[in-house]
Amino acid sequence: MSFLENASLIVSAAACPKPGRITLVGAGPGAADLLTLRAIRCLGQADVVFYDRLVEPDVLDFIRAGAERIFVGKEVGANSWPQPRIDAAILSAALAGKQVVRLKSGDPSIFGRACEEISAARSYGIPVEVVAGVTAASAAAASLCQPLTERGVTDRVVLATATCRPGESMSDLRDVASPGTTLVFYMAMHQISDLAAQLVATGVRPDQPVTVASQVSRPSERSLHTTVQHMAQDCSVAGIGSPAVIMISRAKAAPPGMGTQTGVATAATIA
Repeated sequence: MSFLENASLIVSAAACPKPGRITLVGAGPGAADLLTLRAIRCLGQADVVFYDRLVEPDVLDFIRAGAERIFVGKEVGANSWPQPRIDAAILSAALAGKQVVRLKSGDPSIFGRACEEISAARSYGIPVEVVAGVTAASAAAASLCQPLTERGVTDRVVLATATCRPGESMSDLRDVASPGTTLVFYMAMHQISDLAAQLVATGVRPDQPVTVASQVSRPSERSLHTTVQHMAQDCSVAGIGSPAVIMISRAKAAPPGMGTQTGVATAATIA
């Protein structure tokens, strides 16, 4: 029986005098050439790699020949790999003495469920390491030449998710949607209408400019420039869906005698 088949029957750490290692590696937003050198080195040394749904095939080319590759992709509404099963599988492999890479899209520490896997490794005394990856917000800003901050306009960046644990609603945005803030929402496309309504309820203007960046850094990358009040409809018409980030930069109030430094979008534009 392989360690994967036996993942639900984890042996105690004492039964394996020399466990392997678990490394959580950030695969970045898609493009293979956005991987860090450390990520490439880890993939070249792994015995087994557990990889996510959004990891591009070109990234998998860095896995050494002979290493086992196991797809553990999770998708809303169709999840055959719940988190406890993933935890059990990577633990079982590491307790068998293997060098394990858990390959995650983006950065493991940003909405990547890294806490669960780090805690699972530590509970069995297995060495664990995190290798940072380029997160979608940074990649989108670079691709669009649209910096996340601008001197005198925005001096805070907030990364938020619209997808919480089952049964939980989106966090209250009143404390984070203040002027001078760039908001970047991850995993929000499936409830973009609710997000728009909550933004307006917190005081964001309906005509506030919004950029939606989809499939960032991939050949199929697209972006849409729209407004809060129209973003749900415009994304639907344009066929823009997940994976995507929604970017909103709320300018600071202009000093007396100066106009605002950010314009108001009046029509959707697609790139």
